[in-house]
Amino acid sequence: MSDGRLDLTVLGCATPYPTADNPCSGYLVSSGDTHVWMDAGSGTLGPLQRYVRLDQLDAIWISHLHADHSADLLTAYYGALFADIDLASPIPLHGPPGTADRLAHFLTNTPSRSPVESAFEVTELYDGHQATVGPLRLTSRAVSHGIPAFAVRIETAGASLVYSGDTAPCPSLTELAQGCDALLCEAESDRPPSEGEQVHHTPEDAGDTARAAGARRLIVTHVGRFLTPQQAVARAAARYDGPIEHAAPGVTYSVRREPC
Repeated sequence: MSDGRLDLTVLGCATPYPTADNPCSGYLVSSGDTHVWMDAGSGTLGPLQRYVRLDQLDAIWISHLHADHSADLLTAYYGALFADIDLASPIPLHGPPGTADRLAHFLTNTPSRSPVESAFEVTELYDGHQATVGPLRLTSRAVSHGIPAFAVRIETAGASLVYSGDTAPCPSLTELAQGCDALLCEAESDRPPSEGEQVHHTPEDAGDTARAAGARRLIVTHVGRFLTPQQAVARAAARYDGPIEHAAPGVTYSVRREPC
């Protein structure tokens, strides 16, 4: 059963590789007994099991195929098929175009293609893709990261959470986040690049996106190694006057629509 609340558990948020006590990007979004593993970055499968087994997941959603957001799909494949898990059916996996072939490329060690579809029922995302997972409605939008990449809005009857994935500031993310109860937004960049295309938010960008979208709450995540979480929060607060937190590993945040 679901009371309309969303629970966001941070499995990890390090970039571009894990620290000793912080895996890469991965989150568990739960509503009642419905569970979605959102990004599967390096090291996140371990802490995921503190909360759910692989066979208790209702879906996996992957923002893009950089290793710090997707590498643990490889170990999840082995766990799902060759260990103590007995899947009733493949785990629904929503990911960017080419997800299944990318996994098969890494996993195949013989002339026969590894049976990734036995572990994962892969659906390729596109701009505007929608899916229903138990009481959750997932809407994905294409965002600006230099490769196929997506943000997602997860909604129940009583709460809405938007996750940026990795992206530069872009209209599609702002549109997706309009009026959301919580925006989980990356803040990797210390400063905008002097050359080339911007592919990440700075903390100031995260504040700007939250303000422009009218988000009720901002949770900064995926903070680069040249910033502390405290610095990222302070810099985002210069652009957004709502409540701001840092996505601390191991912490569960309750997301609920508060009365106006």
